[in-house]
Amino acid sequence: MRVILISMPDVAPLVIHETAIHMPSHGIACVGGNVDAQHDVYIVDLIRKRRQLKKYITKILLKIRPDLVGLSAMAWQYDTCIKLIRLIKNVLPTVKIAIGGYHATLMNEEIAESSESRSIDFMIRGEGEETFRRLVNALEGNDRIEDIPSLTYKIGTRFIHNPRSENLDLSALKLPIRDKRRLTWGYHFMYSKFELLETSRGCTRGCNFCSMRHMYGRSFRTYPIDRVLADLDDIYYKRKARLVFIVDDNMVLNPKRVIKLCDAIIARNYKKLNIVVQADCISMAHNEEMVSKMARAGIKSVFLGIENASKKNLESAGKGDIVNDSRKAVEICHKNDIMVIGGLIFGFPEDNEASIIENYQFLNTVAADSAYCQILTPYPKTEMRQNLINEGLVTNKYNYKKYSGLWANVRTRYLDSDQLQYLFWYHRQVTLGWWTPSKWARNKGRIWTGIWLYAIKPILKFFIDRKIAREGWENRYQKELDRLSRMNDFSALE
Repeated sequence: MRVILISMPDVAPLVIHETAIHMPSHGIACVGGNVDAQHDVYIVDLIRKRRQLKKYITKILLKIRPDLVGLSAMAWQYDTCIKLIRLIKNVLPTVKIAIGGYHATLMNEEIAESSESRSIDFMIRGEGEETFRRLVNALEGNDRIEDIPSLTYKIGTRFIHNPRSENLDLSALKLPIRDKRRLTWGYHFMYSKFELLETSRGCTRGCNFCSMRHMYGRSFRTYPIDRVLADLDDIYYKRKARLVFIVDDNMVLNPKRVIKLCDAIIARNYKKLNIVVQADCISMAHNEEMVSKMARAGIKSVFLGIENASKKNLESAGKGDIVNDSRKAVEICHKNDIMVIGGLIFGFPEDNEASIIENYQFLNTVAADSAYCQILTPYPKTEMRQNLINEGLVTNKYNYKKYSGLWANVRTRYLDSDQLQYLFWYHRQVTLGWWTPSKWARNKGRIWTGIWLYAIKPILKFFIDRKIAREGWENRYQKELDRLSRMNDFSALE
């Protein structure tokens, strides 16, 4: 059987300009890598084909003529997913369509009742590797569709939802696809070749704004260390990539295991390896030995989920009081030469303009090296969404295209959505301001930070300040909103 797996082209530039970083989809690479070897599987990351979607997809479909196309989408990418399905069905009317990922998992019942369900044949709910593998075999007569856990399928026009499967045994999974079966290339961060690695799945934290428990349950599972090393060897030696992003939502939940993993990576003696991870502040603040080992293993950057500087907001998010831990985590990371990207969420019910200013100031006072800032998003099926709906604070319930973290889909008790959107943007420019290298960053790179501080930044600031003086902040804001609105508007698919 011939299979194509496709990830969406939609981007959300929350840290850096959308052209500066293009990641492959780890999800479809893992699903494709676990399909049995007798089938021909290809994967396509449309983030690399944003400017030529219709032409490229049509060309690939007619060349390969797949029997089955699988598409993976988040909630904010689902609108594009449906447009792609229409295009695929127009080119190959008899091809079977399967969708998976977070949106299909959380919203399978709603999708089954929607008008677009006519073009969808299957939905994969939760982890996709085993369910999709068995589906491919069943379509060739070597399995029974009705026996496949976590599969949604059609009888006539009616969808049947098979029971959910147990969480997968990660030790049994094969490596993701990174070879010639990956039809799109050029994944990068700035000018560095970029690949993704997974060492664990799930989270046991109680954050009520997160959808993860619907994918994995409230669980935490790890890959065997030998399996992680085999994956890293594939990236380092075969793909020749030196920059690796570990996709785990929270790999540091088990510090003892992280230390063992880091020891194994150190023993491998990779040269010029640069690893980026995600971590929670509590684990990083209370396990300095682990952080030290992470640095020695090549972890150069960490995304820290600071979330908010308000204790009350943290409590409403199910995070607990982590303000002091946030400060300590940044300090320990810098002590061990690890760059910190601080993650903040704006738009909690009690937020006003002063709260927004306080949070941006907090990022500066803890000396985070970069910022990952989002507006609180009422993701489908989360506890936070229901709480906000009950309080009448969700202003956009169903246009999921704006659920990327860039847009205000909520109001607060003091700000309407438009005010929240503007102040979120305005105080990023004014309060957080131009990037000022932390003391740690200046010590690590005196030459390049000096060039930025005393040459590039003043010149850019001069011209932009002059432009703002002519146009005003409101005009500049409107232009930025227009740009963001057009960013994922793929008119060629209409």
